[in-house]
Amino acid sequence: MDRSSEIREFLRTRRARITPDQAGLTPHRGPRRVPGLRREEVAQLAGVSVDYYIRLERGRTQGVSESVLEAVSRALQLDEAERAHLFDLAQPTTARTRRKRPLAPQRVHPVLYRTLDSLSVPAVVQGRRTDVLAANKLAYALYTDFEARPRRERNFARFVFLDEAARTLYADWERVAGDCLAMLRLYAGRHPDDPQLTELIGELSLHSDVFRRMWADHDVIAHSTGTKRLHHPLVGDLTLDYLVLAVEGDPEQTLTLYTPEPASPSAEALRLLASWTGTSASRPQSPEETHKPAG
Repeated sequence: MDRSSEIREFLRTRRARITPDQAGLTPHRGPRRVPGLRREEVAQLAGVSVDYYIRLERGRTQGVSESVLEAVSRALQLDEAERAHLFDLAQPTTARTRRKRPLAPQRVHPVLYRTLDSLSVPAVVQGRRTDVLAANKLAYALYTDFEARPRRERNFARFVFLDEAARTLYADWERVAGDCLAMLRLYAGRHPDDPQLTELIGELSLHSDVFRRMWADHDVIAHSTGTKRLHHPLVGDLTLDYLVLAVEGDPEQTLTLYTPEPASPSAEALRLLASWTGTSASRPQSPEETHKPAG
C-alpha cells in the first residue's frame, strides 16, 4: 500500500463524518462544499497551521511529532483503534528510527493446541490478515472446517466475502463483513508491505463489489468483545457472545471464545452441535501434524 494515499484518504474520511457543530465550532454562513469539517477547521481544532495540516493530509509526514498526531486525533475525535491506525500510517519520527524485521512465520504453541482441545465452547486462534491458525472441533463445526481448505484459504476475510455459505451463516452479514474488513485495514496500517496482505486485498477487490465499497471507507476496528448471531444449517439459530484474548508471545495472535447464555435456546443448539461434532469432527492438529507455518 502507498502510505501517502492511505493517510490522505483516512484523514479525509474521518473529517468528513464530523460536523462543525459536533466539533464545537460555529458554522460559517453560506453553503459548504465539503461534507464534515474543512481542513482549516481541523487545523484550528488541532492547534497547527493550515499549511502544516494540509501537508499531513497529503501524506507528507516526514518529521511529524507524536504531539501533533495526538492533537489531530483529538480534533477528529478518533477512537483508540483509529488513533493507533493514524500513528501506524504517519510513522512519527521516533518510530521511523526502529529497524523493521521481516515477518516471522506464525506458530501455534503446543500448550494452546491442548487448551483448544479441552474447551467445551467454540474457540479459534486467529493470526495476521485474519488467518485462521487453529481451532477446536466445535469451532470448525460452527463455522466451516478450515482444516479441509487449502492453507491460503484458511482466512476469515476470504470466507466472509467470497464464500456464499457465510451470507447464510451470519444473520447480520453486512455488519460482520464490515467488522472483518475494518480489522484487516487496521493490520494493513501496521504491515503495508506484507506481500500476502497485498495478494489478499487484490483477490477480495477483484471478486467482491462489497469489499471494494467498504475498503474505500477506511474504517478500522479492534474488537475485544461482542455478539454474533448465526443461522447454522444443522442446529438453526444461535446467539453467541465472544471474547478476544491476546496470546502470550505473539501480539498478532488472538484466541476467540464463543459462549451462549446459560440455559438458552442457543446453549441447547450448541450442545446438539457438540454432540454431532463428537462423532464426526476431528481434533485440532498438533504442531507435528501441521504443514508449513503461516506467514
